[in-house]
Amino acid sequence: MTGTRRPTLGDLADLEAENALLLAIVEATSSGPDVEPLAAAVARLIVEATATDVCFVHVLDDAERSLTLAGATPPFDAQAGRVRLPIGTGVAGWVAEHGQPAVIVDDKHADPRYVPIAALRGVDYTSMASVPMTSDLAGLVGVLNVHTVVRREFTARDIRLLTSIGRLVAGALHSARLHRRLVARERANERFTEQVIAAQETERRRLAGDIHDGISQRLVSLGYHLDAAAGTLRSDPAYAEQQLILARELADITVDEARVAIGGLRPPVLDDLGLAGGLTSLSRTVPDLDCELILGDERLPEHVEIALYRIAQEALQNVQKHARATRVELRFAVREGTVRLEVSDDGCGFDTGVGGFEARDPQPEASGYGMRSMAERAELVGGTLTVRSRPGSGTTVTVTVPATPVAPT
Repeated sequence: MTGTRRPTLGDLADLEAENALLLAIVEATSSGPDVEPLAAAVARLIVEATATDVCFVHVLDDAERSLTLAGATPPFDAQAGRVRLPIGTGVAGWVAEHGQPAVIVDDKHADPRYVPIAALRGVDYTSMASVPMTSDLAGLVGVLNVHTVVRREFTARDIRLLTSIGRLVAGALHSARLHRRLVARERANERFTEQVIAAQETERRRLAGDIHDGISQRLVSLGYHLDAAAGTLRSDPAYAEQQLILARELADITVDEARVAIGGLRPPVLDDLGLAGGLTSLSRTVPDLDCELILGDERLPEHVEIALYRIAQEALQNVQKHARATRVELRFAVREGTVRLEVSDDGCGFDTGVGGFEARDPQPEASGYGMRSMAERAELVGGTLTVRSRPGSGTTVTVTVPATPVAPT
């Protein structure tokens, strides 16, 4: 037939090479459920097959607001897990936001999308191509970048091949992310269970000591005063009256101490006023801070209210201890089956990771027991906790939980 180009030996060789690459990637995606080894293996295969110099595999984090470098070819493989980019920032962030490939042939610094990352030494490379990794099931999963030292015109065929690779890898990466999330949740539940048991034992010992040294001793003293009053009621009424007054004072003090002890076990204010009332009460425990409250009045299932109350309590304690803040804002709202609790302060802030970007898993500066405890409490009620902070710009702790309001009892 005229007008029809017959494939050449070169075309067949290229097709065979592409098929071999795709087969190798399929094998790599079947190797195991871990994100990082999969991303590293795919990066090596891509570099070998596309004659590029370095490959970066960026994976969307669980909060779907930033990309994390999950795998790379040497010498950048050590940076896996350390480099993060919010959606919309950098070339990879632009590709993730728009769902379209991007190619820069030369002069990357003149492209407004390009953001240099010192750890990845972008200045050493001239050309780059970036494509989204998407799957029909999960949508956007990540972004695939390749770079070359020598100037290169990436062809439409190059982009099609990288896009095909991205689609192949996306499904496996999505499954690996789900597996990682499940394993992390199981480990968090195990750690939290251990911590709860230890905390319960510590609390029992503390409460036993408080009852013995406080409440029980005051009740013994109360008995002495009542006995003294009873023994002198006729012979010395004035003295008996004095003993009764002292007994009354001791009774009032003992009742207050009992209320404090009960409040430590379960906040009574939640039963009476719900989470909004509990948060209002919490705000009064930080009189040195200007507290702004923006609170909905919905009632939630009991276990969700307790979890959110304790998270807010821990967050406010962190503000007092570490933030050097003057103002804090508490927000609580329920919209379309999702509960959102937010605690923001104007304090000193801290670095949550590369560039201070949002991080679901706080970095070492933020990963003390309190932060871990808040994250694990959120996990136990099916929610997530995020921390946004930058040095000098305050901190915002946000908890989102799927929950349906209930009618107050």
